[in-house]
Amino acid sequence: MTTTLKAFRARALADARVRREYDRLAGEFAYLDEVLKAREASGLTQADVAKRIGTTQSAVARLESRSAKHSPSMATLERYAAALGCRLEVRFVRERARVVR
Repeated sequence: MTTTLKAFRARALADARVRREYDRLAGEFAYLDEVLKAREASGLTQADVAKRIGTTQSAVARLESRSAKHSPSMATLERYAAALGCRLEVRFVRERARVVR
């Protein structure tokens, strides 16, 4: 992350409204990070993955963007993972206790 981007992020997250939304989307960011890291580690392009799972490059792009209009099924995510030489793992992580005031 460049210094300019780091500075922008710090300024943006200083705003409580931005910080709440950023925190709310943490799961989405984690999903995208995992998907993109896995494909990068496999050395495959979106087109390569699409060919392996029998879909189009644009469908893989939608899966990787986690667009609000597209929610991939578990079967699709399993095929995507297998195309990368991975297995899909889903976990439930307990939330920290929230302090109610």
